Amino acid sequence: MELLKEFECGCGRVHKALIGEVIIGYGIMEQIPDILEKYNAKKPFIVSDINTYQAAGKELAKVLDNCNIDYSQYIFKSPYLEPDERSVGSAVMHYDSSADIVIGVGSGVINDICKIVSSVADLPYIIIATAPSMDGYASATSSVNRDGLKISLPAKCADVVIGDIEILKNAPEKLLKAGIGDMLAKFVSICEWRISNIITGEYYCEQVAEMVRKALKKCVSNAAGLLNRKDEAVRAVFEGLVLSGIAMNYAGSSRPASGTEHYFSHIWDMRALEFDTPHDYHGIQCALGTYYTVIIYEKLLSITPDRKKALNYVSHFDYEDYSLKLRSFLCRGATEMINLERKESKYSAKKHSERLNVIIQKWEDIKEVIRQELMPLHELEKLYYLLNLPKTIEELGMEKTIAVQTFKHTKDIRDKYILSRLCFDLGIIDEIMD
Repeated sequence: MELLKEFECGCGRVHKALIGEVIIGYGIMEQIPDILEKYNAKKPFIVSDINTYQAAGKELAKVLDNCNIDYSQYIFKSPYLEPDERSVGSAVMHYDSSADIVIGVGSGVINDICKIVSSVADLPYIIIATAPSMDGYASATSSVNRDGLKISLPAKCADVVIGDIEILKNAPEKLLKAGIGDMLAKFVSICEWRISNIITGEYYCEQVAEMVRKALKKCVSNAAGLLNRKDEAVRAVFEGLVLSGIAMNYAGSSRPASGTEHYFSHIWDMRALEFDTPHDYHGIQCALGTYYTVIIYEKLLSITPDRKKALNYVSHFDYEDYSLKLRSFLCRGATEMINLERKESKYSAKKHSERLNVIIQKWEDIKEVIRQELMPLHELEKLYYLLNLPKTIEELGMEKTIAVQTFKHTKDIRDKYILSRLCFDLGIIDEIMD
């Protein structure tokens, strides 16, 4: 897959891709010795878990053994890893200081861990993907759990991303669904990026957005073949996920690839950490978050902003009381979110009034963006039926009321203008999820 490492854009910025190269095809494992030679690497440190070792790690070891290439490896014994302090620390403690390159064999969690290890060790990094399940392969951050909060930690971007179609298409079905779920989230992310540009003046690049749109369209066009493990469908999802990571590089933020729908998932992960409540793969949760988000956006199309109602709602909003509810819902994770508000002051009446003026003035433009960017709900439902993706929180083992509370708290996770902030500004956030 070819990509532009650096180019000047009409948006006024110079876009840079931090990733070295992306190799997608068949029989790529046999190319590993040549790739190592390219980086002048003599001894890789390989990280996998017991599942990804079987999927690709064993074959990698065989290829290296046949070429008499020395290596060390660490295999996590648990198939259910969390990207937290314990897992990262375990990988670091098993790190071989004589290694001169890091190779991750896996998908989301393994990749997040290895990006941190290679960053700390200041070594080149190769990720051999075992599933087309998430969009972090080409990003320069690791999505980790730290002190109970889901955060994006700066880390090393992979020098090489390897996607062998034969390996990817044999991933567990749920990981295939997670991958398409993470791609469908891009409907929302691009929509919200444009809306934030209208309301807050946030930077937006049409060329980067269009790159993501094209990848998403290709995924949707091939969706019927995904669960049948058709090569073109699996390739479309994997390429789309990698391109989404590159788009984030280009934009200098996660805007092209995540929004409200991702924050549904982050909050459910945070609650699972605190209360051992049910949770699922990130992409599966993003799929449900996308479905809920599209429902709410369609509701907004029939709403006319009411200045008096919005101002009245904000004037009676009790942040101290809200903070207590936030702490009750998330415990440790709420602390960072409350600290973030001290920097943002997004709940201030003055800032709200300024945003509301723009919203009312630009309401028709905002609605047009919603119509242009989001797949209509009736079409999305057909796609979810085809892919057997969840449309209710009960399907993930959680109570319905959790969805309502989650949506209200999505606005507090990052300094990013998203749907829940728009609903707050309109004074309808308490009613819109009914």
